[in-house]
Amino acid sequence: MSFTTIEVNAVGVRGTITLNRPDKLNPLSTETLRELADAAHWFDQRPDVKVVVVSGKGRAFSSGADVSVFAGADPGVAAQREAADAGRLMAEAIESMRAVTVARIQGHCVGGGLVLAAACDLRVAADTTRFSIPEVDLGIPLAWGGIPRLVREIGPAMTKELVLTCRPFTAEEARALGFVNRVVDVQHLDEAVGELAAQLVKKSSLTLTATKRGVNAASRAMASTSGAWSDADSLLTALSDPESRRAAQDYLERLSRR
Repeated sequence: MSFTTIEVNAVGVRGTITLNRPDKLNPLSTETLRELADAAHWFDQRPDVKVVVVSGKGRAFSSGADVSVFAGADPGVAAQREAADAGRLMAEAIESMRAVTVARIQGHCVGGGLVLAAACDLRVAADTTRFSIPEVDLGIPLAWGGIPRLVREIGPAMTKELVLTCRPFTAEEARALGFVNRVVDVQHLDEAVGELAAQLVKKSSLTLTATKRGVNAASRAMASTSGAWSDADSLLTALSDPESRRAAQDYLERLSRR
């Protein structure tokens, strides 16, 4: 397949999905979200691939949802609804992949980028990584099924704190909360991800897939994402709420002054 904003490769039993807009810190535009879902389906047609590493090229894993959509012209309700739902479809496609996915996280992992990481099976972060969930500051709810995925990983209380306050948190805190599996020196990130992938590809495809599906089924029983289809509607409502729009404008103005 041909991709514009990501790079996708498969060599033997290993594959990679790389966000490829490093000049913009790998924002998740609607096009990128759709390409990520397409890449997940592409790998599902390649049963030889056991492990797929998901990463971002350059200085960041991902700066999150492309905030330019909030400053641009109104494309119409139907187009907005479709765009707002693209993140949910992406996260579901990544999470349900047959191959085991490993998120390689460095630099900034923000908002929707954190949802992408949460949709992966395992997460390895550089010690310099900074996480944040700025959606509430943007005047929008965390969508894309991000809330139940975070509740699964870190529990409801910490999900509420991090989403409501929008405060940044470190890789070490993310590890202590159980969101990331390993934190390593940034210079050893590729080595650590490579070692983890090497461990996994030695296992049989059947047992890897059975274990992944078993854990996912148990996780969905804890906090189901079945209601995430309505996230897009909550997002669209927030986009038409005057107070929420003022919050978004204030946030974008603060960004522009940095």
